[in-house]
Amino acid sequence: MELLESNDPKSELLKKSARHRQELEDEVKSISDQTEKIVTNALIIGGVLALSYFAVRQFSGTKKRKPKSKVKKLKVVHEDNDETEETETEESFAPGIVAQIGTAIASQASVFLLNLAKEKLSEYLESQAAKKGKDA
Repeated sequence: MELLESNDPKSELLKKSARHRQELEDEVKSISDQTEKIVTNALIIGGVLALSYFAVRQFSGTKKRKPKSKVKKLKVVHEDNDETEETETEESFAPGIVAQIGTAIASQASVFLLNLAKEKLSEYLESQAAKKGKDA
């Protein structure tokens, strides 16, 4: 009984050690919670950006599929010399209405997804500010 009731340095150090251990565990838990929220938001934003990228690629297509100009070779036969000449002419294609509609839809989808990501980010920042306000 005397050991428990006395204020010897060993028991004080054990109490301090237990208190510091508990504070460290609480700090690690809060850091892991913050990290989890940050990773979740980063995954949401990354997913939104990836979806918008794929949507834009899907609607606009790749440059390999859309030739800017097509080269045609024409054979010209001269009656006098009986020679054939090959000449090249270029035809330029204007973007079709379907491509314009796809571009418009892709841009609207990108705007929508970026607004959603902005809202999620602002909610996260507000919650962090509120959490810091409570801690202060």
